[in-house]
Amino acid sequence: MRRRTVNSKPLLTNGDTLNKRTHQILTPARSEETYVIVMELKAKILEVDSGDCSIVLHTDDAAELGVKSLDRVRVRDGKDSFIALVQTTEISLLKGSVALYERCWRPYDIRDNDTMTITATTRPASIEIIRRKMDGLELSGEEIRELVRDISERQLSDIELASYITAMYIRGMNIRETADLTRSMAEFGDMVDFDRPVFDFHSIGGLPGNKITLLVVPIVAAAGLLIPKTSSRAISSACGTADIVELFMNVSFSAAALRSIAEKTNGTIAWGGGFSMAPADDIIIKAEYPLSIDPDSQMIASIMSKKLAMGVDFLVIDIPVGPETKVHSPEDAKKLARQFVELGERVGIHVKCAITYGDQPLGYSIGPAVESIEAIRILEGYDHPISVIDKACSVSGMLLEMNGIADGEQKAREILASGAALAKFREIVEAQGGIKDISSDKLSPGKYSHEIRADKNGYLTYIKNKALVRIVRAAGSPNDKGAGVILNIKAGHPVKKGDVLFTIYADSEVKLRDAVDLTVKLAPMKIESIIIGLIPEETHIGKGL
Repeated sequence: MRRRTVNSKPLLTNGDTLNKRTHQILTPARSEETYVIVMELKAKILEVDSGDCSIVLHTDDAAELGVKSLDRVRVRDGKDSFIALVQTTEISLLKGSVALYERCWRPYDIRDNDTMTITATTRPASIEIIRRKMDGLELSGEEIRELVRDISERQLSDIELASYITAMYIRGMNIRETADLTRSMAEFGDMVDFDRPVFDFHSIGGLPGNKITLLVVPIVAAAGLLIPKTSSRAISSACGTADIVELFMNVSFSAAALRSIAEKTNGTIAWGGGFSMAPADDIIIKAEYPLSIDPDSQMIASIMSKKLAMGVDFLVIDIPVGPETKVHSPEDAKKLARQFVELGERVGIHVKCAITYGDQPLGYSIGPAVESIEAIRILEGYDHPISVIDKACSVSGMLLEMNGIADGEQKAREILASGAALAKFREIVEAQGGIKDISSDKLSPGKYSHEIRADKNGYLTYIKNKALVRIVRAAGSPNDKGAGVILNIKAGHPVKKGDVLFTIYADSEVKLRDAVDLTVKLAPMKIESIIIGLIPEETHIGKGL
């Protein structure tokens, strides 16, 4: 395993003198002498999430430190440090104290009365780099590296991160910039080396119910290939793979632990943010979540940086295409696929892309528990839904063929039918500290449910993927594992008035009611009769007798 770290200068050097609360550190700056004010304040925990990482200082302390509201400071609690925005008050905080909002104290387990060291800090140079991208300018490799460093070290506020994401959404990056972004994101974090070829696959997302990771990993691992799969959490989807499988096994591991599990079982299904692998990516993903956007260049770099960090040699990319997926047309999918292939060539990963059907959800389940149940039932031998089986075996077959195995899809189907994939899946789950001898009957959806029924006869002509995602999220997914939707029917099939179209599940009555209300508003399924129009509209020719 190799690790790249970014070193920071120590706060104090030999010869610095420390006062009891306020420290003046003398450093030469050309011919002048500059003083940096450092303060030691007692922490006061606020059980409030302010959005940004913010602290509150007494006005007198802020003046002594030389900062005003919305300035930034570096906060150290001994072993950790982070950047925070400043708020000030004269009446609700004692001098000598610093109040920390939840986004600041929780990640570092800071407690009341802990001693915090506060120093003023300047605005990072990467803010100007973000502005250059907002203006549509091409960034140099060094500028991109500086930007990724600041993100990795949490130098940027949420507002600045949102500005970066917006700039990427509007302006994007060319392939050279994207390659530099990929390398930098991988290098500022843990990088894992294996002693044999590493295989992997990734779906770019946007398709509800795309749970094939739970099938592909055990099929490929059972064939003897090494597939240490790391997955993301939800950004704009109902749930990510990591959100799904943490229902029944651990997904957060150190790099060393993940490598050990992969070498033992041939496969893992873990959260990519569980250790310091491309840490800038997870920070960016959290900022993307409330915006529900995933810019192409950032998405490509996000995927490829984590594959680079995991030492992947052979990679299959799944690109679902449909009117409500991330990629709307086959032409756009081909363009994106070429970017992945070229980027792979630049960073040393052999990439193949599968352009897949995405007009409606894959399978019949959307949500952590219900997707887990559907996938495990297939591993147990259930031959439905065909769409999930076909896609999982096709993707697995591509990976097998990249290793020189002939008729890869047929071999994948044989592994699935033989029960070898189920045995491998259970081995991986147990190795990751999960439920021993996992089976579909050990899992269940939320205890509160509501059936959505057809209000007329006709044919189900269209399913709004994005509307279903919003409904599942309203029901509580991905945090509430029982939240989800099970479809009773797919597009193209007839329905009768009163038929159940789908069932919503939730872990709480309140969230179920929210999801039902949203369903009424969004109308996620379109039902039409055989006759959709009359020409001419007048059906009576004469007045009659």
